[in-house]
This record gives sequence, C-alpha cells and structure tokens, in this order.
Amino acid sequence: MSTVLVVDDSPTVREMVSELLEQNGLEVVVANDGEEAKAKIEASPPDLVVMDIIMPRMNGYELCRWIKTGVKTKDIPVVLCSTKSEEFDRYWGLKQGGDAYVTKPFSTEELLDTVKRLLPK
Repeated sequence: MSTVLVVDDSPTVREMVSELLEQNGLEVVVANDGEEAKAKIEASPPDLVVMDIIMPRMNGYELCRWIKTGVKTKDIPVVLCSTKSEEFDRYWGLKQGGDAYVTKPFSTEELLDTVKRLLPK
C-alpha cells in the first residue's frame, strides 16, 4: 500500500484530503506544517507528498526544495496544493521541484488523478 504525507495547516483540508485518499486505498500520514513534515519524512519517507504552500514555520516552497535536494528524498513526488492561483505561483512551485500544482478549491477527481499519476507503480 502506498503512503501519502498530507501537509496543511488547516485541519479541515488535512481531514478532507486524508479521507479522499484513504477511501481510494492509500495510507495517509499528516503534518501541520513544513517542520513537522520534514521530521516525518526523515523518520519514514512517504511515497508521495501533498502539501500546502502557505504554512507557518516552513512554507511549502521551502519544504519542496528540501525534499528535492535530499539524496534520500529527491525522488519523492510532490503535489503542491494551494489557493495561490496565479500563473507565477504555479511556475514558482514547479521551479522549486514540485511535480504537480493543484489549485484550491480543487475537484476530488483532479487531486486523485494527480496523485495516482505520480505515485510510483
């Protein structure tokens, strides 16, 4: 079973995304912010990370850069999921190493399709 780390400072979004992924056969681990996510990734790297961008302590751009520059973590797919919807935000997120960028509010199909497409087979 694949494991997805969901990182968002909103309890509502964390719960909604977690439920969606669990209903589709994925194991989910959650983190409130980038610092907590970093600790969880170091302890047990997930198969994929879905993360918000605007978070306290360490934002999504910083966490994404950290994941993509780590020897043990560089191959973990990252889905950035944010209300930041300008073309520049998408460009910057992908430039930080993000594998996909989904804008909130998102359709459940869009997020699920993106996650399934990026999960290692």
